[in-house]
Amino acid sequence: TDEPARFVPEKLKIKVGTTVEWKNTGETLHSVTADASKAQVPAHVSLPKGAKEFDSGFMPPGATYSETFTVPGQYKYVCIPHEKNGMIGELDVTK
Repeated sequence: TDEPARFVPEKLKIKVGTTVEWKNTGETLHSVTADASKAQVPAHVSLPKGAKEFDSGFMPPGATYSETFTVPGQYKYVCIPHEKNGMIGELDVTK
């Protein structure tokens, strides 16, 4: 969403093997980025050991991005354009 810039939901619990789809329902560019090298504050991004980084790139309004989670653990990701506004999401992937 745009106002406030947030992932909805901000936190989600899923099982290993689940595919999550993000949709930009706002009117500005957003991203789903779990690559600490691209984050303004690298500590805002974290992945469990063995998990691969992911990045949707800039998503225009209406765009979707999907990722399947095969490694259990905690994932933290950001929206690059709105990280400074607190647009940080979390996934808890369980066995």
